[in-house]
Amino acid sequence: MQINGFKDKQPFTLDMLNNDKALREIAAIYRSDLYIIISDFEYDILQSHFNIPKGLLHLCPFMLDKAEATNLPTFEDRQHFISIGNFRHAPNWDAVLWLKQEIWGLIREQLPKAELHIYGAYTPPKATALHNPREGFYIKDRAENVQEVMQSARLCLAPLRFGAGIKTKLADAMMFGTPNVTTTMGAEGMSGGLGWSGLVADDAQSFANAAVSLYQDKNKWLQAQTNGFNIVNTLFNHEDNQAKLLTRILDVQGNLQQHRQNNFIGLMLNHHFHRSTEFMSRWIEAKNHSSPT
Repeated sequence: MQINGFKDKQPFTLDMLNNDKALREIAAIYRSDLYIIISDFEYDILQSHFNIPKGLLHLCPFMLDKAEATNLPTFEDRQHFISIGNFRHAPNWDAVLWLKQEIWGLIREQLPKAELHIYGAYTPPKATALHNPREGFYIKDRAENVQEVMQSARLCLAPLRFGAGIKTKLADAMMFGTPNVTTTMGAEGMSGGLGWSGLVADDAQSFANAAVSLYQDKNKWLQAQTNGFNIVNTLFNHEDNQAKLLTRILDVQGNLQQHRQNNFIGLMLNHHFHRSTEFMSRWIEAKNHSSPT
């Protein structure tokens, strides 16, 4: 979840969620018949902090094809590290800077021949300037084939310090059998309580140590890979999530009038929204009639 105080290094508190953006979003939820959300962490926040009725919410994680441990590059076949993400997305750019400024040097102290390949669309000059082959730090621009570059790497690094929702880069890593090291923020809403597909660390030294450990330990690496397949095939199961979503939509549709009657706050918000639009139209009409020709 986005940490409003991140730039000021303030510790996150739930009170930070009480802002103008939240007011608009919560109002939009009440005006809707059904609000579909992909992260169980945020699903719980909406109920526990904002008291949104469960009847208005539906948790629907990604719908991914089945992940299988067949015809995949082995531990020995893979080498180096990968980090991937659109450079226009602020959490991704922050992660690249953190890797460059603090984390990667700590990894290279222990793995001096290792390389980090960073892929991302819309690569700006400020990112290209970080490219340094002598340090094993490669800025690669957009990945033409995510599966190919992900499966060539032994480990995916995702040091995300803020953000929200499901992180596609980690879903891809799990799907393609590439264990990862990420932060608590990165893993948020991504496992459904199942064993994580790698390791989690929240400071530079711990992150680097976790990356080196997982990179070198084949048994831990294989277990992390298995955990990733389990998450994909359970939490992100295409058939199950699709069936549950369709059932929920049809249930709401078949009982729509009563469903809306049960949502009194939504009725009130929609009433005042439409009335304000009506009065604005009347005001514009009256203004036009009174204006000189």
